[in-house]
Amino acid sequence: MKRPGLVTALVHVGLVLACVVALYPVLWVVKLALSPAQALTLSVSPFPEAVTLDHFRDVVGATDSQGRWLFGRQLGASVVVSGLTTVVGLSLAVTAAYALSRFRFPGKDAGMQTLLVTQMFPATLMLVPLFSLLQALGLLDSWAGLVLVYSTSSLPFCVWMLKGYFDTIPRELEEAATMDGASPWQTFVKVVLPLARPALAVTALFSFMTAWNEFILAATLINDAGRFTLPVALQQYVGEWKTEWGHFAAGALLVSAPVMALFFALQRFLVGGLTAGAVKG
Repeated sequence: MKRPGLVTALVHVGLVLACVVALYPVLWVVKLALSPAQALTLSVSPFPEAVTLDHFRDVVGATDSQGRWLFGRQLGASVVVSGLTTVVGLSLAVTAAYALSRFRFPGKDAGMQTLLVTQMFPATLMLVPLFSLLQALGLLDSWAGLVLVYSTSSLPFCVWMLKGYFDTIPRELEEAATMDGASPWQTFVKVVLPLARPALAVTALFSFMTAWNEFILAATLINDAGRFTLPVALQQYVGEWKTEWGHFAAGALLVSAPVMALFFALQRFLVGGLTAGAVKG
C-alpha cells in the first residue's frame, strides 16, 4: 500500500510539470517581447539574454502618416466595439432568455433549436452575406457595423446561457413578489436579475472576449487603420517577407492584459455562473 505522503508528492510533481508545460509558450512570448532582436531565436530557454522595453515603446507609440496616435485609437476601437457588443447583446439576450424560460408560446422549442443550429456555422461562412448587408446599410468600415455583426453573432450563446440559469431560479420567488404587489417588470428587474448576477457576469465576459479577440470579421469589414481593433493591428506586424516578432509579441501581451484583468475581477462569478445552468432539479 502506498503511503499518502508519497502519493501527495507525486500529485504535486505532476501538477508542477503540467504548469510548466502550460506556461512555457507564454514565457516564450514574454521573451520575444523583451529581447532586443526581432527574429526568433534557436535557444530553448524561455528567458531573454538581454532585456529591453523598446518593442513596447514602439507598439504603444506608433503613429500613422498624419501623426495620429495609432495604438490609442486602436485600443479605443477595441474598447468601444467590445463594450457596446456586450451591452447590446446582453440587453437583448436577457429578455429573450427570460421569456423562453418562463413563458409558453407557439414556436418556443423550434426557436431554441434554431438558435442552437446557428452555432454550428463558422463566422467565415457568413462573410459574404454580412459584407453585402453592411454595404447596403452604409455601415462598412464603421464601428457601428462591427458592433451589429458581433452582437447578432453572440446572441444565441448568450440566450442559451441565460435561459439555463433562469430555469434554476425558483418561480415561487416571483410569485411572492407578485403577491406583494410588484408588476412583472419590477419582478424581473428587482428579483430575477439580482439573482442572475453570476450568469450575467459570465455571459458578459464571454461576449466581451469574443468581440475583443475576433480577427477575421474585423479585418474584412474595416479598412481604415485608425479604426482597426487591436487583433487586426497586430496582424500588420506580419508581412509577406518579414515578421516583426518582437513587436508582435509585445502587442500580444498588451492585447491580453485587459482580458486577464477582467478574469481576475470576475473570477468569483465564474464557477457559479458556468455550472448553475448545467443541471436542473
